[in-house]
Amino acid sequence: MRISFCRRTKSPGYRKSYGLASNQPFGPQPGIVRLDDVWRPGYALEKSALEEPLSGELKMTSFVYHGGKWTEGDPPLFTAMSHAVWLSSVVFDGARAFEGVTPDLDLHCARIINSCHAFGMTPTVTKEEMIELATEGVGKFESGTELYIRPTFWGQEGWIAPDPDSTQFAMLVYESPMPAPTGFGACLSTRRRPAPDQAMTDAKASCLYPNAGRALKEAAARGYDNAVILDPNGNVAEFATSNLFMVKDAVAHTPIPNGTFLNGITRQRVIQLLRNKNINVVERTVTPGELLKADELFSTGNHAKVLSVVRYEDRDLQPGPIGNMARELYWEFAHQSS
Repeated sequence: MRISFCRRTKSPGYRKSYGLASNQPFGPQPGIVRLDDVWRPGYALEKSALEEPLSGELKMTSFVYHGGKWTEGDPPLFTAMSHAVWLSSVVFDGARAFEGVTPDLDLHCARIINSCHAFGMTPTVTKEEMIELATEGVGKFESGTELYIRPTFWGQEGWIAPDPDSTQFAMLVYESPMPAPTGFGACLSTRRRPAPDQAMTDAKASCLYPNAGRALKEAAARGYDNAVILDPNGNVAEFATSNLFMVKDAVAHTPIPNGTFLNGITRQRVIQLLRNKNINVVERTVTPGELLKADELFSTGNHAKVLSVVRYEDRDLQPGPIGNMARELYWEFAHQSS
């Protein structure tokens, strides 16, 4: 079995490389397992393929900045008595580097500052310093490598609430292949997003993610890749890992931010890009039943940027013109802005 590190071309309509000739069909190939096939929850892989002995060394590179220095690999950051370990006082953000660009890096670095304040911690680096560190970290890799950029703050000390003066910081930059633009399947989850008075929904906080993990596990058990999560009122909030868009009669609809989910940076960017092309984008309350009648469904988020839904519950869907446009416009923006 061959492990393929996946590279992309700079075309908005790129496809992931499976180590195939240009005229070979796109999709799973005998004897080839992509890294993100292994990592993505719910992605169909033959059990026998995972049991085959691997040929060659599988190594993912990462660099971590903490305490004034860069370390290659996965150095320990938390102590046994750390408040972050005990009571989950961790906030982070995620930006991307791919094809030599880092779109909206400044906005991601600004957002984690806000998340840090929301958690009652004191940021120990500025947005500008984070941008500089992220750029330095990206420079440690071969140009064009697909990377995840993850600045992180956490509380080291405190009783229930973290002590603001104990706030720690790390910048993590590591290889993370972009998911293939082949689409994904999703189902409706039994889990819900919390109300703003029930959880720290105005921060990108690690403590919010266990519920998303349960939704993904639930979806995987049903044979899906992702899950649609509702808000406390029973309306659509988002996917477990990204924001949600629905298209009906050439109009794009997306749940209006109501404090139960993050108004994603990629979400905001896609809305702007589509409206600049005179596509009607409506932010409003979306009900679960509307998704069953949608012409298109697609997601926006930092990990994959824009991905179409090709199966929702028992409906098979196709990537549609507005979802495809959103992806192409985002790639154009990414290359023009960096």
